[in-house]
Amino acid sequence: MPPSTINRSIIALNNPKSPASEAYRGLRTNILFSAVDQAFQVIMLTSAGSAEGKSTTTANLAVTYAQAGQKVLILDCDLRKPVMHRIFGLSNRFGMSNALAGQVPFREVIRDTEIPNLSVITAGPTPPNPSEMLMSNRMKELVEEMRSEFDIMIVDTPPALALTDAQIVATLCDGVLLVLESGRVKREAAIKVRQALEHVNAKIIGAVLNNVSKKANSYYQYYYAYGEE
Repeated sequence: MPPSTINRSIIALNNPKSPASEAYRGLRTNILFSAVDQAFQVIMLTSAGSAEGKSTTTANLAVTYAQAGQKVLILDCDLRKPVMHRIFGLSNRFGMSNALAGQVPFREVIRDTEIPNLSVITAGPTPPNPSEMLMSNRMKELVEEMRSEFDIMIVDTPPALALTDAQIVATLCDGVLLVLESGRVKREAAIKVRQALEHVNAKIIGAVLNNVSKKANSYYQYYYAYGEE
């Protein structure tokens, strides 16, 4: 059997008994229980700034849903600096940008991964107009068509403070998770992100506090903060 091409950052797969993996599963469970009136089928993740662990959280959360028997699709909507193809060892020659440009049908850019139940639409080649593409009718059609094909869709987007892409995509999603790095993101920045998303009527499910130090041993620890102000 050939060696896995999946990045070692997928700790929910590579070390399922670790505290971080358990925290990802707890995040999944809390999302499920918070969906009282409406199921969160399309969940978007964003952050205030770069390198806060947003994409790693996206990938690991998707893996936990797949491990629970859900049919899962990751949409890499970070058309400017995509990473999902690298995390899952996939080609990025064709992807989201090609489908949104009408060059290929939506189903032709869905890629299966080594993980059962988990597929990915990679970002594809970087287009000159990412925001316009994400705002297009083709994007709305893609999300609606995939709703009938998958149980859960997890959407990775660029940081919300630097670009409007996340706000655009949030309008198509059932819920939004903010990924914030402990000790790095400032309170003011987190508030601005929340306000920007609320401005487009996004439903913020909660926040994931990343890279929390516990007992002097720093490792990735994830917490779900539902309904906190």
